[in-house]
Amino acid sequence: MRNMLGVAVVVLLSRFSFAQSSRRTADIVLLHAHIYTVNVRQPWAEALAVGDGKILAVGTDHQIAAYRGASTKVVDGKGRLVLPGFTDCHAHFLDGSFTLQQVNLDDAKTINEIVQRVKLYADAHPKDPWVLGRGWMYPVFGASGLPDKKYLDAILPGRPVYLESYDGHTWWANSKALEAAHITGDTPNPPGGEIVRDPATGQPTGAVKEDAADAVVRRAIPEPSREAKLQAMRAGMKHANQFGVVRVHVPGSVYAHQDDLLSFDLLDDLRRSGELTLRFYLAYRLDPPEMSDRQQAEILQMRDRYHDDWIAAGAAKFFLDGVIETHTAAMLAPYSNAPSLSGDLLWDAEKYRRLVAELDEHGIQVFTHAIGDRAIRVALDAYEAAAKKNGTKDARHRIEHIEDASAVDIPRFGRLGVIASMQPLHAYPDEDALKSWQPSVGAERAQRAWAWHGIQAAGGVLAFGSDWPIVTLSPWPGLQNAVTRETTEGQPKGGWIPAQRISLAEAIKGYTLNAAFAGHREKTEGSLEPGKLADMIVVSQDVFKVDPLKIGETRVLLTMVGGHVVYRSDNY
Repeated sequence: MRNMLGVAVVVLLSRFSFAQSSRRTADIVLLHAHIYTVNVRQPWAEALAVGDGKILAVGTDHQIAAYRGASTKVVDGKGRLVLPGFTDCHAHFLDGSFTLQQVNLDDAKTINEIVQRVKLYADAHPKDPWVLGRGWMYPVFGASGLPDKKYLDAILPGRPVYLESYDGHTWWANSKALEAAHITGDTPNPPGGEIVRDPATGQPTGAVKEDAADAVVRRAIPEPSREAKLQAMRAGMKHANQFGVVRVHVPGSVYAHQDDLLSFDLLDDLRRSGELTLRFYLAYRLDPPEMSDRQQAEILQMRDRYHDDWIAAGAAKFFLDGVIETHTAAMLAPYSNAPSLSGDLLWDAEKYRRLVAELDEHGIQVFTHAIGDRAIRVALDAYEAAAKKNGTKDARHRIEHIEDASAVDIPRFGRLGVIASMQPLHAYPDEDALKSWQPSVGAERAQRAWAWHGIQAAGGVLAFGSDWPIVTLSPWPGLQNAVTRETTEGQPKGGWIPAQRISLAEAIKGYTLNAAFAGHREKTEGSLEPGKLADMIVVSQDVFKVDPLKIGETRVLLTMVGGHVVYRSDNY
């Protein structure tokens, strides 16, 4: 009898609570949908109500009907799958936005195909002072993996051409671009970079690695106008929304000479004109050898000035090493196919450790690019030391990429509360991964390639992104690869390093609730539940029911940010 009374009281209280909340008339109700909320207390629903840009209630069609009023807009879900809007935790947004207007080499398989695309673009854009593009892959150039200026000189001898590799760590210049940058055989390598030279002649080959691209060549490229940057940002936001991306974390500019503060200035302009359709969290890039007092003051000023739902600061970004394919990632042991090399740290380890502690003391979240196992260990050690020194808790410092962590360090992410910010599509088992990346680390280390499952199983939080423009901004191919680790053709069968695959629900969480957690916003974003921002997407297929190798084909039909439709497909 006592138990029955208790149940009755709970039912009456829940009805009273619903009746109280249902007095609020919604601005929008979404009905007849198949909603995956990413809320463990209520994983599935068929309707929700939105008011003042936030979710008022989630439930059945019947329950949500109580929120309808004369002015309420009704959106028919048509039985489609609805998900929280996706966050991209690692996107170089302004750089990526500009690439929408440049030569796209992402799927070029041969040198001839690359040069044909470059020539077609150059002919179609005769007024562009430089021909810029990106996306070429290292295996295209054979055993060396590095391009040569002669191929570009043959088609455009009198116009500078500068093409970025798919991973953003090596560039390809023709002779005219080298001339414009005043690079000769006598030009010294800048710190953290290399101008690749012909061993026989000592002359530049046209390949430029790491910081040499920024410190030398890119400074010769004319700076885009402010209006050009705004136009690029507008195009980038539209591009993001059509993929269901509602927030991006921008981990510092790819190129150090571009002032991160400029992005805030551009975003302010777009906000004032009512054009923001994407939420931003920006980190200030710090380059070796030191952080100046001015830089620290700017980081703190930006944190204090920008902290709302649309534009937020409060983070700093370090590049600790390079990439495995070019043997610039910092490894604990030599590369398997280059025994004389193990990569170098771009920062002095002790100085980096001191600066991490200093930023941690001021409540600044730290992002660290660390790909090799040595760089990953140095970052984890610095975060652990900062927490001990300052007594800080829940700082949620992040490591970006984490391509090959050591077995000893994988469990430390969970123990230390360090966010594993990773990009699932980087582990796509294509020719680059299997013929360049894997031979570089060898069979034993390759078993820990992009160790999503290992990190998560040990209590670590996975936060997913793209690294756009390194790969597509669309999260759907990344979602597919996190689940399958197979190519779209299904190779290798069972997946590349299949032990590191994760479930679809876990992968979705990496782009939603975990991504919000990585930006200290899990209380307001990342799942569809009352009180959170009304950021959601309606998609073309139920990814829980389709062949996993078809997940990447998902199309977004509608994207809503803060209760406003910012993208709608012609088919919806």
